[in-house]
Amino acid sequence: MALASITSSITGWIGDAGLYAVFALMFVDAIFPVASEVVMVYGGAVAAGAFAGQSVTLFGWELSSGFPAYLGIALAGTIGYLLGSLLGWAIGDYGGRPLLERHGRVFHLGHDRLDRAERWFERFGDWAVLLGRVTPLVRSFISIPAGVFRAPFGRYTLLTLIGSAIWCFVLAGVGWAVGASWERFHHDFRFADYVVATLLAAGVGLLAWKLITHRRKGRAADPGYTGSSK
Repeated sequence: MALASITSSITGWIGDAGLYAVFALMFVDAIFPVASEVVMVYGGAVAAGAFAGQSVTLFGWELSSGFPAYLGIALAGTIGYLLGSLLGWAIGDYGGRPLLERHGRVFHLGHDRLDRAERWFERFGDWAVLLGRVTPLVRSFISIPAGVFRAPFGRYTLLTLIGSAIWCFVLAGVGWAVGASWERFHHDFRFADYVVATLLAAGVGLLAWKLITHRRKGRAADPGYTGSSK
């Protein structure tokens, strides 16, 4: 019942504020989970013109239903999430681990989650950012730990942009495709967006694994390599 109420609130806000609501919700989702799957799929359905009285406007200009509105929604989600991720990185970089040890509950990052995040970064290095951005449930708990563990800002920004774009454009595309059938889609296939995201994560994970394996082989073949590149 609570989940249905949250979903109703999210979709109602998107219906009222359109592109601006998508931007704001995705900004927040970069630090606190706010059901970004629902945000982007419903936003895509709005872009398709699926709901009477709901449209996509930017600075007073109404974007035509279809591709222009879809592009606006997807970009709003991508940019909003990117900016929120940069704020999260800055919080982690400024406060460090002591901040999360004192106030981790505020950010839903207790000791266990922080330890898992640290292992995630140790295992995948920079690629932990890209993998995290396309992995459900993990994606909202990457930003602040990335700052805590000093993920290089430039690569962090680029990988976040790529992962966020994949997530937002694909899920908005799902919403655009189902259009007016969104209600039935959400009711009957409420986990379909997770399946899509999981497949995306698997594909990106395979690519990252190949790149990491290639890099390790290169290091092993380098007689001058003595250990971690950090």
